[in-house]
Amino acid sequence: MAKLLIVSNELVADSSNEHALAALDVLPYDLIKVAADTDALTESARVDLVVLDGRVNLAGARTMARLFNSSGSTVPLLLVLAESGFAAVAPDWGLSDIVLETATPAELDARIKLLLSSVESDGIISAGDILIDEQAYTASIHETPLDLTYTEFELLKYLVQHPGRVFSRVQLLEDVWGYDYFGGTRTVDVHIRRLRAKLGPEHEMLIGTVRNVGYRFSPEPSKRPDDNKPEAKRSTR
Repeated sequence: MAKLLIVSNELVADSSNEHALAALDVLPYDLIKVAADTDALTESARVDLVVLDGRVNLAGARTMARLFNSSGSTVPLLLVLAESGFAAVAPDWGLSDIVLETATPAELDARIKLLLSSVESDGIISAGDILIDEQAYTASIHETPLDLTYTEFELLKYLVQHPGRVFSRVQLLEDVWGYDYFGGTRTVDVHIRRLRAKLGPEHEMLIGTVRNVGYRFSPEPSKRPDDNKPEAKRSTR
């Protein structure tokens, strides 16, 4: 079941059921509802599509859309808005699609399915020199195949799908290993170390360490994996 993130400050106070966002409740999707703030960026890493509520505060929805795009998020953005807001929407918002607040559940479902299918059409994920084929369960770097275990593949795929995003060890355990995994966060460090070894000395820095936080994938890597580690002081002698 696809996961949808609804970003809105109006849902709590909105008692009406005659709008597109309410229609989502009757559709077969796993919904996560959050306020329109920076916490939505963290939640977006766990979903397949983001629904922005621009019915009342269109300017706020525009700010959120631009925030998602500037963060490097590749999750499709669907904006729900009033008819009067059409004239204000511009290409630089980075939206994937827009829909009126009066849309029926059938129309909304069709638009969501089209957006999801456009992302998953070929199953090919690429970032920098890494190419991942989800359907064939293969990964390569510079066209050289990587010999990965199932978990290593899933971990690499997850990081590559969210370039530049920092994930804590707990987040990676929940999203890659699953909520039913009872091991400790140390297993994340072990798998990251193995992934770096398989990427090789020239590419291990693609997976960077953010000290006291977690890990991130950077298509344009820094000088070394531990990118928050201070450089050693040079001797003045």
